[in-house]
Amino acid sequence: MKKQAALLLAGVLMMGSLTGCSSTAQAEAVDLNSMTVDEILVKAQEEGRVDSVGMPDTWANWVETWEEIQSEYGLEHTDTDMSSAEEISLFESEKSDATKDIGDVGQAFGPIAEEKGVTLKYKTSYWDSIPDWAKDDDGDWIIGYYGTMTMMTNKKLVPEAPKSFADLLEGDYIVAVGDVAAANQAQFAVLAAAIAMGGDEGNIQPGLDFFRQIAEQGRLDLGEFSMARIEKGEVGVAFLWDYNALGYRDQFVANNPDADFEIYVPEEGSIQSGYCTILNRYSKRPHAAAMAREYILSDEGQINLAKGYAKPVRDVELPAEVQEKMLPEEQYANARMVQDQEAWDATTKEIGALWQEEVVAYAN
Repeated sequence: MKKQAALLLAGVLMMGSLTGCSSTAQAEAVDLNSMTVDEILVKAQEEGRVDSVGMPDTWANWVETWEEIQSEYGLEHTDTDMSSAEEISLFESEKSDATKDIGDVGQAFGPIAEEKGVTLKYKTSYWDSIPDWAKDDDGDWIIGYYGTMTMMTNKKLVPEAPKSFADLLEGDYIVAVGDVAAANQAQFAVLAAAIAMGGDEGNIQPGLDFFRQIAEQGRLDLGEFSMARIEKGEVGVAFLWDYNALGYRDQFVANNPDADFEIYVPEEGSIQSGYCTILNRYSKRPHAAAMAREYILSDEGQINLAKGYAKPVRDVELPAEVQEKMLPEEQYANARMVQDQEAWDATTKEIGALWQEEVVAYAN
């Protein structure tokens, strides 16, 4: 999920006829920010469903969010999991033939989606309680939650779980990062290593150098990065957002009580980043998409995300049983948010090629 590609900024978008009934014209006519929530809800219920991309049941407890959206608003739902770049590309390519209404993309992709002209503005009624760094001025994108890069260890393969990048380098097990040319999560794993080794958003080289050493040791996993492969024990350590790692661990133990996975934020340093909802400008169900975002930013929606181990973007009080399931707060001492988004945006445009040239090419 959340694929990064060298996306070109949008040209002139296809315009629907004002007298036609294309969803392009429909989407441009909808000014969600001028409507009350009640007005949006009435039209959403007439639309009857909301279909998403990149918001699967297994990611950040989306399953409960969609169940409650159906229960609260009567909206049916399906999701197609795909990467951030693929989501934006789908919105752009389908245009008036839109099949999807809302997506969840990596923090850096919100502005890209806006620049591509595929977003529909909606601030939600919770606008004033959303931090400024987490939203576009008009609601083209809004971050709903964020996570921290961690190392998830299969204790059946690696009895002594690494707690740091230094520990990782001394191991003899397979390390999975994912497809850095394609996945937002994998790109942030490289950034986490770069930060730990003295680099930053504009200097990713230390992260590439670190993983090149893993590749030269013959320990870099080049297979498909999937939950199933992690569960089957095909890798010893996988880089994952904390909410994914904790959620997967729950599922693995539920499937096999003998499963044993341990999760650590790398001690030297790590990176935190958010994911934001984007409403499809061409959606045939724009009001249903808006109500989905409305719920995601509500107290209940934010708690649902926390149940999936994601950190809510709004300052909501979490139930004690939810808070207790998180990683110990001291593990986050050296983790930080992206500090130079412009530099990171530039880096993401070349990181895929650099990964292939400077890391994968040296894999044994």
